[in-house]
Amino acid sequence: MTIDLHTHSTASDGLVAPEDLVRLAAETGLSVIALTDHDTTAGLGRAAAALPAGLTLVPGAEISCSVEVPGGSISLHVLAYLFDAAEPVFAAVRAGVREHRAVRARRMADLLAADGHPIRWERVAELAAGTVGRPHVAAAMVEAGLVPTVAAAFTRDWIGTGGPYWVGKEQPDVWRTLRLIRDAGGVSVFAHPFASRRGVTVGPDVIEQMARAGLGGVEVDHPDHDADERRRLRGLAADLGLIVTGSSDFHGSSKPQGLAAETTSRESYERLVAAATGAAPIHRPART
Repeated sequence: MTIDLHTHSTASDGLVAPEDLVRLAAETGLSVIALTDHDTTAGLGRAAAALPAGLTLVPGAEISCSVEVPGGSISLHVLAYLFDAAEPVFAAVRAGVREHRAVRARRMADLLAADGHPIRWERVAELAAGTVGRPHVAAAMVEAGLVPTVAAAFTRDWIGTGGPYWVGKEQPDVWRTLRLIRDAGGVSVFAHPFASRRGVTVGPDVIEQMARAGLGGVEVDHPDHDADERRRLRGLAADLGLIVTGSSDFHGSSKPQGLAAETTSRESYERLVAAATGAAPIHRPART
């Protein structure tokens, strides 16, 4: 089995439509793919309807949250798998995060426009096939020639943390997030926890506290983890009894890695499925 448990579609900030994503997964040779769009399950129905024979779809979402540490707050992402998407409390929190993401993106676009930059909110919204967010502001900036790449927009010169056009997030803390996932019957996996190239990361002490609060696993094999970060995470997972996953974090051409760039073992996948009570993987049997 070839298993990729972290991908994005146009329902959030990916560039590939959900139905095309599952077709691409089958062409790539995947056995299992998880769709984990940011704070939304909007693409899952489309992906399930187009699911090729022989491919298994794991319903999921990547939840934006934060943790307070000495010196301030750190933004985190927690992957939620196989939860009941209709559970009302968790659904309401996800909706609130999505609503704020759009408000935040519009505020960034308005700040850019107020300084004379050729950014229009209407164009930002057009670039988002799903939930509008900061990546779509960055895409509009690239299109307008303000920056050469999306990554260049995500710096302190522009819309990166502390930049002149940065607007802060409103999101649940990680402790509430873990409870919400658990109460909806899902399994939580900490996404790219030691990816230092993305910015400030938490230490092992926070992961230990998260494990005590119900965290199910850690994403160890990720394109943004170097060899030492993977080694340390793997040891920590063993000490805490956490499931170890590997995933591409596929977004399409906006990021260099393709589907199955990193994968999860069959043993870890089976542990994850066994721990969930909110939903089941969706499978279309191979043709005989």
